[in-house]
Amino acid sequence: MMSNSSIIESEEHTALRAAVAALGRRHGRGYDRETLWREAGKLGYLGVNLPEEYGGGGGGIAELSLVLEELGGAGCPLLLMIVSPAICGTVISRFGTDEQKRQWLPGLADGTLTMAFGITESDAGSNSHRITTTARRDGDDWVLNGRKVFISGVDIADATLVVGRTEDARTGRLKPCLFIVPRDTEGFHHSLIEMELQAVEKQFELVLDDVRLPAGALVGDEDAGLLQLFAGLNPERVMTAAFALGMGRYALDRAVEYAKTRQVWQEPIGAHQAIAHPLAQAHIELELARLMMRKAAHLYDAGDDTGAGEAANMAKYAAAEACVRAVDQAVHTLGGNGLTREYGLASLITAARVARIAPVSREMILNYVSHQSLGLPKSY
Repeated sequence: MMSNSSIIESEEHTALRAAVAALGRRHGRGYDRETLWREAGKLGYLGVNLPEEYGGGGGGIAELSLVLEELGGAGCPLLLMIVSPAICGTVISRFGTDEQKRQWLPGLADGTLTMAFGITESDAGSNSHRITTTARRDGDDWVLNGRKVFISGVDIADATLVVGRTEDARTGRLKPCLFIVPRDTEGFHHSLIEMELQAVEKQFELVLDDVRLPAGALVGDEDAGLLQLFAGLNPERVMTAAFALGMGRYALDRAVEYAKTRQVWQEPIGAHQAIAHPLAQAHIELELARLMMRKAAHLYDAGDDTGAGEAANMAKYAAAEACVRAVDQAVHTLGGNGLTREYGLASLITAARVARIAPVSREMILNYVSHQSLGLPKSY
């Protein structure tokens, strides 16, 4: 369901949107992830946000989020776009050494290399200050120890960008740092987490047992800490919004198509307001969330990290809520058919909830808006 958005979208963006949508329709809901990833990479869609000098499109998160949204709208979202080009590609582009950029960015741009992102820990949850994965110096090397959970796509990623903590020599306090850990590094283990969620990308627990890395594995300045971390987390929120919007649009399109053709009495069921109005409401909510996502992407690409932080959180919240409601209403519109495998909507009920939970829960976003936007006292 494409809206006329020429007033707020450039001709280039509209053309990119149409081209990606066409690619998505060719693959559809029964897509093969590897084939689509390869084709999207060759066409330059996976690296639209990365620097041209390293094979990217020279655009920003605005373009990358558009790609993910349109693929999702066609029923074939590529979840690792959130992680590989958006988080890892952005962090390496902004803070990596020349050697790290040469080694990773061309592959991340054309899809021949992928990188996972390891931040979540079972005991830390939403409190990243409690991360216990630590990195200590040993001569010129770094040695990492710790555990991570719910890390997407580790089995197919060439490396994982791991968030660890190093000790500040002056204060003794631990501060976050980012390390590139190649998949075959000794002491780096991953095990599958069985999920009810039906997704092409699997979830893993990581164990880092005396993982020894060269000095060049550290991304950016050891003292930059949170600045570097949030350079990746804001794009993650924008891209999660795009993921949710695509899914919501896909579900809504299926429901509208069904409501136009399914006839029980004299008119198609879509003529009844009990069917039509909730679908119209879902469409409105998705469009509103899309506007906030564009705002967040624009602010981030313009270098306004603070403004982007607020907008990205709001966009992720709005898109997740709109997606959950759109999927629920789509399933309900189809009645019993909405629960069949033939129509492919029931599995989205679980998938839609992911955006409410990850990468940050809606309650933590409300906490953020409460004290950052409204100036209310902090509750935690």
